[in-house]
Amino acid sequence: MKPGKDFSELCYTYIYDTTWLCDYEVTTDELCAQLGMAYSHVEQDDKLADIAPDLARLQALALHANGSIRAKMAVEADDLAWLHTRYSHYCAEVEGQEPGRLKHFILPRGTDPVPQLHQARSTAKKAIRYLVRVEQDGRTIPPEIPRLLNLMCNFCFLLTVVVNQRRQVREPIFVSKSYVLKR
Repeated sequence: MKPGKDFSELCYTYIYDTTWLCDYEVTTDELCAQLGMAYSHVEQDDKLADIAPDLARLQALALHANGSIRAKMAVEADDLAWLHTRYSHYCAEVEGQEPGRLKHFILPRGTDPVPQLHQARSTAKKAIRYLVRVEQDGRTIPPEIPRLLNLMCNFCFLLTVVVNQRRQVREPIFVSKSYVLKR
């Protein structure tokens, strides 16, 4: 397949690219959309409004990660440092109310924006997997990109716990029959 001459019939410049890189870019675009959906649910909620600036920055970082392989590297050490700081902030909030809460597997449940954050978490994992394929195809992956995506994944999960905790929603703890959790 090749793009036609009508630009309105081309959704993305590289959509017909046959490498894994295009799949990575489409996936990080999906991640950006999911973070935007989550953002739309927190900005007007008094219990969650403080999370909105974090999601806004995270959403932009998803698109910075998107273009940082094919084009100019746009993820900086300051971005990782900021996200680590915000991660620590929310960990302290959760642990301050319920020590040990983050040491368990939980079943993903809750109302908006929790499902969107769980989707974003999962999509970040997909993006990392595509990066594995992109690297396998011979492209150099700046280490900041998978570090950022792993941290974004964990941050999205953490935010689901924060949102549910603030709303007094209790996710069921999941005990795996396959894996023993060692923490």
